[in-house]
Parts: sequence; C-alpha cells; structure tokens
Amino acid sequence: MTESPFRPREKLLEKQRFFQSIHKHTYLKGPFDKITSVAIPLALAASSLYMIGTGIYNMSHGIGKKE
Repeated sequence: MTESPFRPREKLLEKQRFFQSIHKHTYLKGPFDKITSVAIPLALAASSLYMIGTGIYNMSHGIGKKE
C-alpha cells in the first residue's frame, strides 16, 4: 500500500529545477527570504545598538536615576 504524494511530481520537479538553477545562497532563494534573513536581523541589531547607546549616554550624564 503506497501513499499518494502531497504534491504532483511535475510541480516538485519544476520547483527543484528552479531552486537548483539559482546561484545565490540557499537562505536567499525564496521570494520573501531577504526580508526574514536580512531585514529583520538588521532592524533588531540597529534597535539594540540604539538602545545600548542611549543607555550609555544616560548613565554617563546621570539621567533617569532613581533617588
């Protein structure tokens, strides 16, 4: 007894040919992969660097201390 495949074999072969023909890194091959693997980490890094910078500035100037 065999299971039927989730996708037709022709669609699978078409997708395999598409992904094997692209000469990019494997994590940038999909249409939205630049957003998830480049833009989001850059945004997180930029916001964390900004927050670290403001924290250091506030500590060096004594701003926001609790009495």
